[in-house]
Amino acid sequence: MNNMQKPQNNSPKNAPKIAPKIGSVPNDRLVILFLVMMVAAAGNTAMQATLPAISSTLKISDVWVSMAFSWSALLWVWTAPKWARMSDKRGRKLLMSWGMWGFISSMLLCGVSLWLGLHGWIGAGLTFIIFALFRSLYGGFGSAAPPAVQAYLAARTEAEERSKAMALLASSFGLGTVIGPAVAAYLVFEPFGLAGPLFMFGAFGIAVWAALKLRLPNDTPKFAARGAVASYPSSASVNNAPDGDIDENDNGQSTDRAPLNLRDSKIFKWLLSGLVVGHAQAILLGVIGFLVRDRLHLYDQPAMAVSMIGSVMFIGAIATLLSQWGLIPLLSLSPSVCVRWGSIAAIIGILIIAIGRDFSTISLGYAISSLGFGLTRPGFTAGASLAVDRSYQGDIAGKVASINGAAYIAAPAIGVALYNYYEPASFALMLSGLIFLLLWGWRKLD
Repeated sequence: MNNMQKPQNNSPKNAPKIAPKIGSVPNDRLVILFLVMMVAAAGNTAMQATLPAISSTLKISDVWVSMAFSWSALLWVWTAPKWARMSDKRGRKLLMSWGMWGFISSMLLCGVSLWLGLHGWIGAGLTFIIFALFRSLYGGFGSAAPPAVQAYLAARTEAEERSKAMALLASSFGLGTVIGPAVAAYLVFEPFGLAGPLFMFGAFGIAVWAALKLRLPNDTPKFAARGAVASYPSSASVNNAPDGDIDENDNGQSTDRAPLNLRDSKIFKWLLSGLVVGHAQAILLGVIGFLVRDRLHLYDQPAMAVSMIGSVMFIGAIATLLSQWGLIPLLSLSPSVCVRWGSIAAIIGILIIAIGRDFSTISLGYAISSLGFGLTRPGFTAGASLAVDRSYQGDIAGKVASINGAAYIAAPAIGVALYNYYEPASFALMLSGLIFLLLWGWRKLD
């Protein structure tokens, strides 16, 4: 009898509680991390959909409104690597919280400044200046959240689980870029008007921050890991989070190894491809909203303008998802094929937009161009990664992230300026870059 085991009590009351999870991160915490990434991306792209309507309502030059986003993108590119390094010292949860408050404060304060300007309490010029200053909160502090989220997951997952975890983050950022423009028109309501999307996404951000503070423990990680720098979120950039391993200890780079040489032909050709494609894509994103407003004659219909612009951007984001989450894995496309045929699709789409004068034609052109850009971006990213060995993956990932972010610093404002000065000039600039890449890259990108 001494060797006999006592019968176990398997009643529901005494049953062990087992939560589904990735690695040591249960699903309820994964939901919070997912929402942190998604809300920040959705709020930014929703604001992009309202820009042209804000410009025409306040009688502010389109270029100046676009520059507010250029300023935010510049700050994002500059501060994101600093936040990624700081998360190792100050803690990942704290950096997520700072990033969320950067997003929340930017949304709410920008919303207040726009509401005051739209109701005539302050002048249009002062409205824009205040708006641009408050946008800096998003670019400067919002960039703290993505690398902190990535590092939080990477530090709690084994190598074989990490790809699944990073794919989840990629989908959250990507889903946010789709949701933002899709819901923007439904958030334009009185008494907030065009400032409604900003106030609502600010409120969503507060809810996510509360869940983050209350439900996400700042426990000790299993591994040392640093999150990769995420690119500035836009409706043209669906896959902003890494989809593979995040290297441990400063992205796997040792302090005694020389960094990659940008002039090395095996990586230069891919980085140049990314630079050309990124700027063409950024110009198109900067121009498309103003083009829809102008060609559909929606100057005096701000709510309708937001709806039409949001619909076009939503269609483009879906096309990008189709290429990145459908065509590439389904057809097992190589990096060079992605860049070449993606460039061709982008050229065809831009030509259709250039001649389009109705919603259907513009949407078709934007969808085809977005499908093409959705191929080129993973193409040059994968090509650059495959061009170096594993020990340099952190280095090349940083260079790719820099190129992705740099495209949104000046290109949208330059594109809008050319569009306002002479409309065909903006299309000529995009097409010349892509045609050069196609002719040069057909031979070089092997």
